Amino acid sequence: MTHTFEERLIDQATCALEVFGLYLGDRLGLYRALRDGGAATPGELARQCAIHPRYAREWLEQQAVAGVLTVEDAEAPAEQRRYRLPQAHVAALTDAEHPNHLAPLARMIAGIGGALEEVVAAYRSGGGVAYARYGADFRHGQGGINRPAFSRDLVTSWLPALGDTAERLRTGGRVADLGCGQGWSAIAVARQYAGAEVVGVDCDPGSIEDARANAAQAGVAVRFECADAAALSSHGPFDVVMLLEVLHDLARPVSALAAAREALARGGAVLVADECVAPHFHAPGDALERMMYGWSITHCLPTQLVEQPSAAIGTVIRESTLRELASQAGFGSTRVLDVDGGFFRLYELRA
Repeated sequence: MTHTFEERLIDQATCALEVFGLYLGDRLGLYRALRDGGAATPGELARQCAIHPRYAREWLEQQAVAGVLTVEDAEAPAEQRRYRLPQAHVAALTDAEHPNHLAPLARMIAGIGGALEEVVAAYRSGGGVAYARYGADFRHGQGGINRPAFSRDLVTSWLPALGDTAERLRTGGRVADLGCGQGWSAIAVARQYAGAEVVGVDCDPGSIEDARANAAQAGVAVRFECADAAALSSHGPFDVVMLLEVLHDLARPVSALAAAREALARGGAVLVADECVAPHFHAPGDALERMMYGWSITHCLPTQLVEQPSAAIGTVIRESTLRELASQAGFGSTRVLDVDGGFFRLYELRA
């Protein structure tokens, strides 16, 4: 069925509102309560999660109407209806390390919503919006949406694709995670390669604070430093330097790559994971391209324009752009790794 453009806009508004319902369920622990406790009435869910019963009822009804939850008896009186989280939805909504965990997207959207007034002002001035202005919601959302791939795929397929270089990490090698965010990638490397020394570097204080707390909870030894890429060489040399979904966000990506190259040990490699977008611009685009441009116009480009001059790449970093950046930074070899990166394309850079 072909929808008119007006119908498409109404559908999109409905979907946006349903994302906010997802946000409430995630932040208030409602999905986890339904997962752990089974079907619940509005009153039972309200008591379990310390929320007002009237809000519990309305949220449960909305979630059932949206098809997120099921209701056992829709004809029962409102306060007696019992709602259940289907098993098929548990991973997406509650399992932080499952490949299908997508609930953090709602926190990213909420973070952007909180900064939109500043984004409007930036469009008019040509300036930028600092990453911190998107708040804890965006930070936790971004960390959470990347956590499954960074916790599993990174150590099971991405790093092993580097061959002998990754094998060094089993016998005391050193790894730098540049733009480490909340630390999930560095933590995964420290778990998988217990003999390696892992250093995480990020210029966002909030992210470094989160990373240190996450590493302490995980019981792994990772050193996290709040610094920019230029400081990397002072902590080297490293067998592997990782830039995981960070290169496109940098105002000075060539400088960051050059710092990574200078920090490499002999025979070391830089592992880059960035957006798996189309080779060239085309319009209209597919779903992935649409999503990446959505992040770009509301978050990535504004944060990049805080610093001047800026490469101002936006989110949509194509393979040709990455190869050019690597060449300018002095790398002699840029290879696309033959691994399934999902939303990411994986690159190996060598001096």
